[in-house]
Amino acid sequence: MMQGVLGVTDLWTYVLGTVAIVLLPGPNSLYVLSVAARRGVGTGYRAACGVFAGDAVLMVLSAAGVASLLRAYPPLFLVIKYAGAAYLCWVGLSMLRGAWRRRRSPATVAEDPPPVTQPFRKALLISLMNPKAILFFVSFFIQFVDPGYPYPELSFLLLGTIVQICSALYLTVLILSGSYLAAQFRRRRLLARAGTTAIGALFVTFGAKLATATI
Repeated sequence: MMQGVLGVTDLWTYVLGTVAIVLLPGPNSLYVLSVAARRGVGTGYRAACGVFAGDAVLMVLSAAGVASLLRAYPPLFLVIKYAGAAYLCWVGLSMLRGAWRRRRSPATVAEDPPPVTQPFRKALLISLMNPKAILFFVSFFIQFVDPGYPYPELSFLLLGTIVQICSALYLTVLILSGSYLAAQFRRRRLLARAGTTAIGALFVTFGAKLATATI
């Protein structure tokens, strides 16, 4: 039986829960999709690598007991929460501002998609401030480790590997979809502005939701 492998309890429940959570729209996936839509597959994968790195950091922190620390010291969670909310809102407002500027610029100036600077670093920060990821690793991730297992690091490694595989498959679909959207955006300036505006507004919404989240 797969249950109890490497100290992981209810493995298939964890896999199904992870797939469901990964498929929920969040800042990570939307940012990767928007980057791939604007600058293509290569830039999309650079952003995806930032997501993988950010999730890995959150996994290590969860395994190190930071989840319990956040529960024991609510002010620390508040600092992280509001910093993350501010950053997500800033990303969203930057997208909205870019869409507004392209609306006001001449058609000959805005034929090409806007440049994407430092996609890895931005995706890393978004991943670290992602309310869905924070709550996942704080409340869901650690529940599937058997406290009596003598090598918990192997349990966390297995759980983390499953998360990264699910995330990689999902982000790959989004990146390939984004490359198709990029071709459409190059031909349709109005569609490009509408897409950037919608994603920017969603980032502001994610920031507002994080600001009101509880541990």
